[in-house]
Amino acid sequence: MEKEIYLIAPPAHQYELGALIREVWPLCKIYDQPAAGLRGIVVSPEKGSVSLLAADGTTERVMAMEEPEEGAAPLSQKNSEKKAVLDLLQASLPWGILTGVRPSKVAYTYLEAGLSEEETEAAMRRQYRLRSDKARLCTRVAAEERALLADHTGRDISLYVGIPFCPSRCSYCSFISHDQRAYQKWGDAYLEALIREMEQSQGLLEGHRLQSFYMGGGTPTTLSASELQRVLLAADRMCHFETLKEVTVEAGRPDTITREKLKMLKDMGVTRISINPQSMNQSTLDTIGRRHSVEEIETAFAMARQAGFTNINMDFIVGLPGETLSDVRHSMDRVMAMKPDNLTVHTLAIKRSSRMNEEGSGKMVLEKALREAKTLDAMLALTMETAQTLGMHPYYMYRQKNMAGNFENIGYSLPGHEGLYNIEIMEERQNILAFGAGGVSKVYDPERNRLERVPNVKSVDEYIRRIDEMIERKRKGAQAVWKSKS
Repeated sequence: MEKEIYLIAPPAHQYELGALIREVWPLCKIYDQPAAGLRGIVVSPEKGSVSLLAADGTTERVMAMEEPEEGAAPLSQKNSEKKAVLDLLQASLPWGILTGVRPSKVAYTYLEAGLSEEETEAAMRRQYRLRSDKARLCTRVAAEERALLADHTGRDISLYVGIPFCPSRCSYCSFISHDQRAYQKWGDAYLEALIREMEQSQGLLEGHRLQSFYMGGGTPTTLSASELQRVLLAADRMCHFETLKEVTVEAGRPDTITREKLKMLKDMGVTRISINPQSMNQSTLDTIGRRHSVEEIETAFAMARQAGFTNINMDFIVGLPGETLSDVRHSMDRVMAMKPDNLTVHTLAIKRSSRMNEEGSGKMVLEKALREAKTLDAMLALTMETAQTLGMHPYYMYRQKNMAGNFENIGYSLPGHEGLYNIEIMEERQNILAFGAGGVSKVYDPERNRLERVPNVKSVDEYIRRIDEMIERKRKGAQAVWKSKS
């Protein structure tokens, strides 16, 4: 595995070509200028070739680019370069030359253009070199998404509310979250600011149809039942839960779930919750910083069923430190016994802000995943078999940077229990107003099929102090796009 290399390529294509190289060598540092003692990759569109140079500047290999089809879009040139780079590195990847986080969007575009599912699969294999099972997966997901979004328009809106607090920080987590000490310091002021942001943004909803509401984090159920209800009441006043297709609250950590909170959520009109074990192996939970037991997971799930929830998601992560295929099988056996309505399977991704990366263990985890990619593939296949046995189908998916083994995250669901917000956030074909620290609103222009992102600051302290600025930023960002469409 190469640790450092330089890449000379057309400036407009440098980023994506670098991302593709990191799919092959995830830990490789890439320079944009020749460097002494390093091998290099030179992309030469004018010559129609890609070269691998030795550290002394001599040519090791040259690979000719495919000729773009006559009349093809400029994108085809970049794809030809990416295919040549992959050939140069003598690599074959599950997702071929695709480096983006939303591969199903490509398949969605083919289906929108009138291709059948079979034709779309073939195009994904031919144009992007996807492995057959991945082409089939993203085509199937795209077809599901099209059906579920059939009645959506560019004027629709969904709401997101972020609660950036957790009982403790998991070693893999890169989300904006703070532990109990931060909650005790900022909790009251944060809720005041959050509710103010929602109330002052009410006018942005006029003339739009609301689709769904999602409360994430962090772990929203870190809040007390009364605090959680206070936020939900403000959200309900804003968007009227009874009119929405879906109201989701993440109750991810079982050590934050109580009967009182579950009853309140049900009474408030919440229709879908997530209880996220990540693993059903106690040694793994201890390793990643989870402060609860496997038994607490099962107890929380049973309480949620008793409270009347009929749409419960469970998240799991494949590739966690030390886990074997046998461990994943054990987790899936426990899932089979609980019978959730959704199963979301993530492949471990090491983000810069995660504790794993900060402590240096993330690099070792990724290196091990690369060596054992076949085992990781088998783990994902096992989770897919479990979902199918439970009667579920894949309905959304995405990928991440620094993901173990070059795989993906997949959401499975029983028919009629799909997480609508998950699809909306992935396909980016409608507006999303996001409230809270780190929330990113997405304002959609359907005529240009373009989103403008309007971010809130990530720091909880900054968010509280600058709340009026966040409110004004959201108002101006939304109006700038919506006025341009009228």
